[in-house]
Amino acid sequence: MASWVLCMILLLAALPEALGETRYGKFQRQHVDNPRTSVRPALRYCDTMMMRRQMAGPTVPCKFRNTFVHTPAGDLVAACYRTPNNDGTYSTSYAMSITVCTRNGGAAWPCNYRIRQARHYVRVNCEYGRPVHLNSTATTP
Repeated sequence: MASWVLCMILLLAALPEALGETRYGKFQRQHVDNPRTSVRPALRYCDTMMMRRQMAGPTVPCKFRNTFVHTPAGDLVAACYRTPNNDGTYSTSYAMSITVCTRNGGAAWPCNYRIRQARHYVRVNCEYGRPVHLNSTATTP
């Protein structure tokens, strides 16, 4: 009996990975980098992170633009519990450190990205109390 219970527990624990990445998991992979990953030279941050996070590479078309937020994921989750904006998005309560990566050139490998750093409020779309899409960033909430 104990081995059957243990087997069920292990099966249930492995289920999320077996079913693939959740929308929240994809959001974290594509947008959360806290603390900010150190890359040398610093200008290669976007090229490196886009490849590491599987948004660019030899077998993956180069994503046009992506924003990395350098704050704990919990601070982005907290935005989902604030009053929604008129457009249904949710804004963070403070301006966060972000890095915006924008593709230079075509979508074919090797990818080449421009880097821009800023402090912005982050607007997200939420499902079940978790961010699932980074909608935009802005200097005001």
